[in-house]
Amino acid sequence: MAAITDEQVETVRGLVASIPPGKVSTYGDIADTAGLSSPRIVAWIMRTDSSDLPWHRVIRASGRPAPHLTARQLELLRAEGVLAKDGRVALSDVRHAF
Repeated sequence: MAAITDEQVETVRGLVASIPPGKVSTYGDIADTAGLSSPRIVAWIMRTDSSDLPWHRVIRASGRPAPHLTARQLELLRAEGVLAKDGRVALSDVRHAF
């Protein structure tokens, strides 16, 4: 992976912070909006620098949370009114448009 700049980190952080309660975005949505070459860059930033952000509002393009976060992420989303069916969030209903 190419070096990630502080500007890219701050852009991703700002986008994640802007996702309102009851909405979700995908790693790809954020990467596209931030002008990044890959959703994996967003995932790396989220993994290393998101404890103070609404990280639970960022999910995979499939509508499923990361396997190691599934229970906690779906619990936090459910508290905001975002429901999952069979572990999958219906993006068409709750996707945040940047």
